[in-house]
Amino acid sequence: MKKAFVKSYGCQMNVYDGERMQEQLAAIGYGLTAEPDDADLVVLNTCHIREKAAEKIYSELGKLRRAKTSREKHGKETLIAVAGCVAQAEGAEIVARVKSVDLVIGPQSYHRLPELIEERRGSGKAVIETEFPEAGKFAGLAAPKTRTPLTRSVSAFLTVQEGCDKFCTFCVVPYTRGAEYSRPVADVEAEARRLAELGVRELTLLGQNVNAYHGVAENGETVSLAGLVASLSKIDGIVRLRYMTSHLRDMTDDLIEAHAGNPKLMPYLHLPVQSGSDRVLKAMNRGHTAENYLRLVKRVRAARPGIALSGDFIVGFPGETEKDFESTLELVREARYAAGYSFKYSPRPGTPAADRSDQVEETVKDERLQRLQALLRGQQRDFNQACVGKDLEVLLEKPGRQSGQLIGRSPYLQAVHLPGEGLKPGDLIQARIEAVGTNSLSAHCREAA
Repeated sequence: MKKAFVKSYGCQMNVYDGERMQEQLAAIGYGLTAEPDDADLVVLNTCHIREKAAEKIYSELGKLRRAKTSREKHGKETLIAVAGCVAQAEGAEIVARVKSVDLVIGPQSYHRLPELIEERRGSGKAVIETEFPEAGKFAGLAAPKTRTPLTRSVSAFLTVQEGCDKFCTFCVVPYTRGAEYSRPVADVEAEARRLAELGVRELTLLGQNVNAYHGVAENGETVSLAGLVASLSKIDGIVRLRYMTSHLRDMTDDLIEAHAGNPKLMPYLHLPVQSGSDRVLKAMNRGHTAENYLRLVKRVRAARPGIALSGDFIVGFPGETEKDFESTLELVREARYAAGYSFKYSPRPGTPAADRSDQVEETVKDERLQRLQALLRGQQRDFNQACVGKDLEVLLEKPGRQSGQLIGRSPYLQAVHLPGEGLKPGDLIQARIEAVGTNSLSAHCREAA
């Protein structure tokens, strides 16, 4: 059996894509290996969001080139494929810079991976596939038959929406993932049922703007994300549903109502805001104000009291002043987050913000990031501490590092460690939270839920 090594960088959607690529490769006789030097095929499933993402991939490709040369001396074939968003953004430049690369495949084309491998072998030339085909890639993907190593045994990601039409001035997603596309309802339901049959109990629905989902049902009607959540809630075996990442402009009334009325929809909302300054938000082309955001947060909390909120923040966007940054800190104080993800702005080639002349000094970005992260860490600590002494429903996922320990997730996405005697992954239990650790909670089982 040939061996394949698949490494995914970046977001949860890339993790999902990496798993689907593994399934495609398994269908044509590839097993998986954890060692790239031992692989007949190496796939780097890349992300283009973070600073110098492309250069990091080129560094990795340099190492792979040496391993490929060594294997070829012993008569062994090694194909190297670059997939994902860097592949889409860089295209032919990758092959021009690294002659050992055999395949460059954009995120909308990886369903053609088996035939592209054969095309490479037949032509002896590098294959570049970065088009946005009219036919949806999901229709061309094999149905999942087994759980893959990248996914926990009882929880899984499920992509329901891709692409973005918002064109934030800092973001490459519209250029690498294309326009917004929602999978048909029946396709999502079918994949969810197959995952449930394989033992998955919790699904996280993914999309660049997941709450912009508007899939077509078999009767021709358009279904919102709230409608999709209601449908998936009826699948036997699925006990929890989550979704990410959301855009404020697509947070509809029926989705807010779903948080109030659907017990399988977890009380956790990831709602990026990026900045608390209206001036910066306008420059980012976010299409909302800080007040819009805070008003929405109040509506969601009124509908689902106690819901945990997380957000994304960018510091040092071009032209950001100290006053703008202070507005971000003020928004964070008012919104009160259970978790926060903050990053320094880094220019993405081809985006409007990258061409601005008023870039913020790195030292200023560093200082602001430290202040913001300190505030967010404090809020996360406070949220976790407030859970001590409470009984929370925990879905057990996997063994812990210590003997006899199991790790699960609370409704608020916190990792929970507890003694596992008489329990197993997949169990849904009531757990009494006892203490807060650096990145997790400790608890003991009260009863099966």
